[in-house]
Amino acid sequence: MNRRHDIDALRVIAFGLLILYHAGMLYVADWDFHLKSTYVSEGLQGGMIALNRWRMPLLFLISGIALGLLRPAQLGRAALLRSWRLLLPLLFGMFVVVPIQPYYEALAHGHIEPGLGQFLLRYWQVRPWPAGTFSGAEFGITWNHLWYLAYLWPYTMLLLGVLAVLRQPWLQAPLARIRQLPVPAAAWVLLPIACEAFNLLWVMPRWEPTHALFGDWFVHAESLPSFLLGYAVARNETFWARVRRWRWATLGVAALCIGVELGLRTAGRHHVEVHGVWAQVPWYAVERIARAGYTWTALLAIFGWGQVALNRPFRWLPYCTEAVYPWYMLHQSVMIALAFWLIPLHLGPVVEPLLVVAGTAAGCLLLHECVIRRVAWLRPCFGLKARRREVIPALAPAPAAG
Repeated sequence: MNRRHDIDALRVIAFGLLILYHAGMLYVADWDFHLKSTYVSEGLQGGMIALNRWRMPLLFLISGIALGLLRPAQLGRAALLRSWRLLLPLLFGMFVVVPIQPYYEALAHGHIEPGLGQFLLRYWQVRPWPAGTFSGAEFGITWNHLWYLAYLWPYTMLLLGVLAVLRQPWLQAPLARIRQLPVPAAAWVLLPIACEAFNLLWVMPRWEPTHALFGDWFVHAESLPSFLLGYAVARNETFWARVRRWRWATLGVAALCIGVELGLRTAGRHHVEVHGVWAQVPWYAVERIARAGYTWTALLAIFGWGQVALNRPFRWLPYCTEAVYPWYMLHQSVMIALAFWLIPLHLGPVVEPLLVVAGTAAGCLLLHECVIRRVAWLRPCFGLKARRREVIPALAPAPAAG
C-alpha cells in the first residue's frame, strides 16, 4: 500500500491547530486553564468548541491508522518499540519539560515563592502539594498536556495483545469470513454517532473527564474506540473511497450539527424560554446528539478532504513529520512561560496573543532545530529515532495533547 501522505499532513496540521487551541485557552472566557490573560472573551467559545469536539478523536484515529498501515509482523518487538517511544518521552516530559507549567501556575496564583530551582527540588520528590497549588498537585507531579502519551501506551499494548490472539491459526478461517461481510454505507456514519451520543448522554454525566488515566471512563469511552477504529479502517479501501465521495455531504452535515449545538448552548446561556409543544422537546438530548453528529461527520469530512488536498509528497512534510513530536512536548511549556511574562505588560488583545503564538512557534523551532535534533541522547527523549545520514521519519503513532 502506498504511503498515505494525507495522514502525515493531517497529523502536522492537527498539531499546528493544537498550538492555536492552547493559546486560545489563555483568552477564552469561563474555561479553566493554567494561566488566564486579562483579555478574555466569550466570543472565542464558538470556535474553540468547534475545534474541541474532534481534535482529540482525530489524533487517536490517526495513531490507530498509522499503526494499521504499518501492520507490524513482530508484535513483541513492536510493543517494545512503542513503549520506548511513548514512555521515555512521557517520563522525560513529566520531570523535565512540564515542570515549568506548574511552577508558573503556582507562582501566578501566589501559592509559592519565586525560585524555579527550589520548586524543582520539591517537585521532583513526587510528594502531594497543598490542594490547589497547581493542576494535579494532589499527585505531586503532573503530565498536563502529555496525558495523551499516557493513554496511547495502554491502548497500543491492548491492541497488540488482541492482534497476538487474532493471529492464531485456528482463528484465520472465521476471521476471513467476517472480513467478507459487507458493511452497509450507513453503518460507517450512524454507528459511530450512536456510540458517541451514548457516551455523551450516559457516560459523561457519570464520569467527567479528568485526564488522570484511572477512572477517566468518558475519555476512554471516546478515545479507545477511535484508536481501534483507526487501526481497523487503515487499509480498508472501500471505507476511504466512501469518505472521499462523501466529503461534501459530511461537511454540510457537520456544519448543520455544530450550528444546532452552538445555537442551543447560546439559548441556554441566555435563558431563552420556550412554550407549548417546544417545551416538551428534550433539548439537552438534542444538543448532545448534535454534538455527536458533528464530531463524527467533521472527522469524515477532514479525512475526505485530506485525501483530495493533502495526499501528495510535500517538500516540507518529512521535516514537519519529525518535528511534530518535539513540538508537541515543548509547546505548552514554552507558551505558559511566555504568557506569564507577557500578561503583566498589558500589551492589548491583539498584540499579546500574537506574541504568545509567534513566540511559542519560535521557541519550539529553536529548541527542536538547534538542540533536540543535534544532541544524540536527547532525540529519544523527544520521541525521535537515532540520527542517520538521511532522516526519513517513519509513519508511527504520534502524540497529541489536550
